Amino acid sequence: MQKHCVKIMPCLDMREGRVVKGVKFVNIADAGDPVECAKAYCAAGADCLALLDITATVEKRRTLVEVVKKVADVCTVPFTVGGGIADMECAEAVLAAGADKISISSAAYRDPDFIGALIEKYGADRIVLAIDVDVNGDLPSGYEVYVDGGRTATGCDVSDFAVRMLKRGVRTILPTSRADDGTKTGYDVKLLRELRRVCPDAELIASGGAGSMEDFLEAAEAGADVLLAASVFHFHLIDIRELKDFLRKNGIDVR
Repeated sequence: MQKHCVKIMPCLDMREGRVVKGVKFVNIADAGDPVECAKAYCAAGADCLALLDITATVEKRRTLVEVVKKVADVCTVPFTVGGGIADMECAEAVLAAGADKISISSAAYRDPDFIGALIEKYGADRIVLAIDVDVNGDLPSGYEVYVDGGRTATGCDVSDFAVRMLKRGVRTILPTSRADDGTKTGYDVKLLRELRRVCPDAELIASGGAGSMEDFLEAAEAGADVLLAASVFHFHLIDIRELKDFLRKNGIDVR
């Protein structure tokens, strides 16, 4: 069960400066302007936001810092930025543009020293380890780490990787299940429970697959501290305040 107040985190997946949403990391559809989306979510009761430049790593470019600045100007809640942050200069630029936290994924896998250096410079509370995973029954945890926006398999067991990153100072983990992303069939609760087991003290952000209020409840009960979703919020399938009321009525402490 969650240790403290659960937070609701809409996620703005961004490509070419627009908010988009896909299914299983493909079949991408436009979902609006990131600045307008951020303003709307702040007004709707979001506790925090994520802004992820989903093609930056694959396109070998940096996060669109100008968009980060525009979102920072209107955002009234903490927001995390990820995508293409692979060196200290880029990390500094994104944080200077107004991001409260930065999310590191592929770069953390390829260069564990990098995420350690970020934590040493900025503190663990400003760094999020994002892990894209897919099912692999040949690995001890049953899950394999993917990089390059979920495109490249690594052969690495997610539990082993997460524990190694904790030793580097990581305190917040954002796992996204490729199999469930955008499907609205529910979070991968088994994955959440496994990561909560091996990372009992880390902040755990549930991501990928939310389609109903019950899905959010299951994730919170599985140990998630933050409940991230995109499609159900972008397309007005779930109201954030109604979701919070539902969670409260089911025994979950929310803001």
